[in-house]
Amino acid sequence: MQRLYDFIRSHPTGVDSFWAVVLLGFSVLWVGSTYPPVGHPVAYVVVALLLSLVVALRRRQPEKMLVLTVVVGVAQLAFGLMPFFADFAMLVIIYTVAAHDGPRWASRLALGGGLSAATLSQLRWSNQQEIDSTAGHVFFTIIMTLPFALAWVLGDSLRTRRAYFAQLEERASRLEREREAQAKVAVAAERARIARELHDVVAHNVSVMVVQADGAAYVLDASPDQAKQALETISSTGRQALAEMRRLLGILRTGEHKEVGEYVPQPDVEQIEDLVEQVRNAGLTVDFRIEGTPRPLPSGVELTAYRIVQEALTNTRKHGGPDAGASVRLVYFDDGLGLLVEDDGRGATHEMYEDGGADGRGHGLIGMRERVGMVGGTLDAGPRPGGGFRISALLPLKPAH
Repeated sequence: MQRLYDFIRSHPTGVDSFWAVVLLGFSVLWVGSTYPPVGHPVAYVVVALLLSLVVALRRRQPEKMLVLTVVVGVAQLAFGLMPFFADFAMLVIIYTVAAHDGPRWASRLALGGGLSAATLSQLRWSNQQEIDSTAGHVFFTIIMTLPFALAWVLGDSLRTRRAYFAQLEERASRLEREREAQAKVAVAAERARIARELHDVVAHNVSVMVVQADGAAYVLDASPDQAKQALETISSTGRQALAEMRRLLGILRTGEHKEVGEYVPQPDVEQIEDLVEQVRNAGLTVDFRIEGTPRPLPSGVELTAYRIVQEALTNTRKHGGPDAGASVRLVYFDDGLGLLVEDDGRGATHEMYEDGGADGRGHGLIGMRERVGMVGGTLDAGPRPGGGFRISALLPLKPAH
């Protein structure tokens, strides 16, 4: 049964041609068995042929077949050919044109022709019908008009329903494309965030390890205890870097922020003091102060504050020189968190900080500005008048609208 249904759907013209042949056969039988009271039988056969052609080609050329039907109907009126079996094709073409998503003039013509067909027929052959009263003629006209009106209403309803489902499909397709685009944007944003995290982890921890390794090599013979302490710092810093990188790789693999095993939680403001102590152990003098009343902050603000201080101190070690010192101030305001990181070293050009180093391979201030922008804050960075470099940031507690 399904095969038959599929065949019918895939061969619409063939199905219409079959019904056209059936219509022609019944029309010819009617002409042969009932001699028409008006007109010649050959004329009825010609009309039957034309209307059968209308049924056969109704879906391929609906507008042309409608015009042909109108011409045949007018010819029937002009030559006095009374309605007969082949005129059923008029109902078929009215339904087809109304259901077809074509020009609106064709649908209006089909409706107008259908509503006027019975009336014109009554006016043309009223004297040949066995109806005596005017009311009888009016009632008969209304009854004969109903099939044409119903055919047009059914066709137009089908067209409207088909257009509605097409609109639903187009909307679903558009929503699917929008979801795919949003997913791509989210993936790109997540990759950029992870890239910044990796840069911060590598730039800071590797820098500490290099400084400690150089110091250990320098004092290895003269002061073995200091060399041992430097090696222990290198070991702990390397483990911390591995733990953070494993956390980031875990996010890449699973797409979720899991904190199990050796994965470490994302840094926050409370860990800035540990960061400063780590930098001090690496040989950089750092003055750390907190002003205001500490309180819980949004996780994005805490991570941004930590990474800004980490990047700033890393740049100080890279570009500040051997005797450089730095200061870190955290200021809690009513509506935000202020950061001020300064150093008094020989300094570096603003472009080197923008690039994240003289090799131009890091993110530097670009990454800082992206982080601050994500939480709706502001960042000001540049050389100090007396030498060194200053980074100032204000992070709001509520995201900007």
